Amino acid sequence: MANLGESLRNVFKIQELRTRLLFTALLLIIVRIGAHVTLPGVDARLLAQAEANQAANTLFGLYDLFVGGAFRNAAIFALGIMPYISSSIILQLLGAVVPYFQKLSKEGEEGRKKLNQLTRYGTVIVAALQGWGVSVRLTSLTLDQQPIVPLEIQGIGFTLSTVLFLTTGTMFMMWLGEQITERGIGNGISLIIFIGIIARFPHSIVDQFRVTSNLIIGLLMVAAMVAIIAGVVLVTQGTRRIPVQYAKRVVGRKVYGGVTQYIPLRVNTAGVMPIIFAQSIMFIPSTILTFFPESELMQSLSGYFQYTSLTYSFFYALMIVFFTYFYTAIAFNPKDVSENMQKQGGFIPGIRPGKHTADFIDNILTRITLPGSIFLAVIAILPAFVSRFGVTGSFAQFFGGTSLLIMVGVALDTLQQIESHLLMRHYDGFMKSGKMRGRLR
Repeated sequence: MANLGESLRNVFKIQELRTRLLFTALLLIIVRIGAHVTLPGVDARLLAQAEANQAANTLFGLYDLFVGGAFRNAAIFALGIMPYISSSIILQLLGAVVPYFQKLSKEGEEGRKKLNQLTRYGTVIVAALQGWGVSVRLTSLTLDQQPIVPLEIQGIGFTLSTVLFLTTGTMFMMWLGEQITERGIGNGISLIIFIGIIARFPHSIVDQFRVTSNLIIGLLMVAAMVAIIAGVVLVTQGTRRIPVQYAKRVVGRKVYGGVTQYIPLRVNTAGVMPIIFAQSIMFIPSTILTFFPESELMQSLSGYFQYTSLTYSFFYALMIVFFTYFYTAIAFNPKDVSENMQKQGGFIPGIRPGKHTADFIDNILTRITLPGSIFLAVIAILPAFVSRFGVTGSFAQFFGGTSLLIMVGVALDTLQQIESHLLMRHYDGFMKSGKMRGRLR
């Protein structure tokens, strides 16, 4: 604890780091304020009562989780940063199959700028379409036959204003995220999602203790959560290092190469994306079935798509394993790695360059991805599992799933950036092992 306190004091001794942290905190506060500013024309009181009856385990509930309750509040930041994420994913998938986008990804800084610009254009289109969908949903919501949006203002004017406010809110949040990345600390886009998820944590604790007042059970829940977080950290940081030897080259009076470096293959290369893909697809049937409350057939089918059903968990886990391999194949190309190594005069000891190297890397990546995908599947279905033991739905989300993986990943990334600032100025960091060993000597 003394070392932790000293590290925290060191953070605020460095003026640049202190300024970056305060700047990041200020922009995140703006994000949270925007999540509570209701769209014009929407009755906030009626909306809160109507949304209280909506199911959390639907596609809308998943979306609301990422935007920190702004979707449920029909706020100007209701879409959050998700249209930007969707646009980025679409372009990333296109980069795997469309030659034009593949070419841009290999053009260095210029190609990256063009891709970023295309991502912004895509964000506007996705946000406008989603904004139109939100306007339709709001005009259809009622409470005791009283509309959330008064009938006299419903129409093209309300639709256009809603699309304008939501699209502008998304673009403004995207700009805030870029400012945090450039002038603050951590990845701005990730931190905006992180703060939205963590903002729900206090409410989830209060809800849980309303149900469970037993101190021993509460302590067991905390211990289980700590153990799960520790496991997520280990898998998130876990890598398989492949040694790469570079031959010596003499250029003039200088000697290049002759060193051994490593290719770090992550156990969880795909990150949280497989869970997001699988969860989005699995929530679609249950969300559609909610539109047919009078049909007995539809309601009987909906039982198989309930968040806590064994059928749901089984297919959910299978889809996560599939998407883990799918996204890993997109994010990491062994052939490109092999070609770059060969151009730089590098080789894996005992493996011939070219196709043999690519096959060797692909074989290792396939093997280490299997336990990573199974771990992701287990973490994803944990909330449904623990909810069977008296844990409320909102609090169960912090035992696993998308929210936990995002929180751990963003926290580790931000902590490492703070660590690098401390080490550059010869201060002890938070970590005392591995490459980050504290004070430089």
